[in-house]
Amino acid sequence: MWYLVIASLIWGLSFGLIKNLLAGLPPAWLGMVRMAVAAAVFLPFLRRVRFRSGLALFLIGMLQFGVMYLAYMRSFVYLKAHEVALYTVVTPLYVSALNDLWRRRFNGVNQLCALLAVAAAALILRGGLQRAPLVGFLLVQMSNLCFAAGQLAYRECLAFWPGNKPVDRTLFAWLYCGGFAGLAPFAFSECLRYDFTMTPLQIAVVLYLGAVASGAGFFLWNAGARRVSAGVLAVMNNMKIPAGVLVSLSLFGESVDALPLLAGIVLFSAALVPVCRGNLSQGQAGRPGLRAKTGW
Repeated sequence: MWYLVIASLIWGLSFGLIKNLLAGLPPAWLGMVRMAVAAAVFLPFLRRVRFRSGLALFLIGMLQFGVMYLAYMRSFVYLKAHEVALYTVVTPLYVSALNDLWRRRFNGVNQLCALLAVAAAALILRGGLQRAPLVGFLLVQMSNLCFAAGQLAYRECLAFWPGNKPVDRTLFAWLYCGGFAGLAPFAFSECLRYDFTMTPLQIAVVLYLGAVASGAGFFLWNAGARRVSAGVLAVMNNMKIPAGVLVSLSLFGESVDALPLLAGIVLFSAALVPVCRGNLSQGQAGRPGLRAKTGW
């Protein structure tokens, strides 16, 4: 679970960097550059895999990183930053529901814990919801669904991997190349329409976001996702919200109502207790109820 915690803390910092330093850059282009840097970081670790396995990883990356970034970054055109953050709070519900749908069963504990995580994030972001364009809301939900489906698909892909399971770092260049391919057509189109320049500081921030927030962050998240239960994974999808608020308070000097923040963190912690207990009791974190299967 520590992989998920570290990834959430990394993403908590990236929210403030994007909001304060990268406003005005073409969104799809920014996502594509981040994917290119992330892919370059992991290319030295790349190993050959079966064609079907490589294609599966490529398509997962196109969905989880490419389409997700395309919708997520585009939503900022219609919504304020805090509205985007608020509309991401339902991601745990998507993770839990998609997992139950895949396994053709209903896990009430996971659903309850996901609802608690949503309530915790909503408490922390209390007062942020205003009347906003429907298209912005729908873009964020598309982003949430893509990210939820991608992390679950990666879990299943590795769980059913034929033969000896590879180390995660040897596969991630396939995912990032898929994300790059999904964003490239839209990014090049934006470059023809946008007239923009970047300062040295912005270049440094983009490189950091590509190598650390996207590269290391997504790697840690997906690697952690296959080592915990679906319930823990669902709840942890909202840890980035308290992490982002705490980072904004400590590094960017933003103010927040302390009572909702404290209540939200307590509720978030309560949501983790039952799913963590279930995860430990199973003795096989990250692979509850999986059956051997071949074909990837």
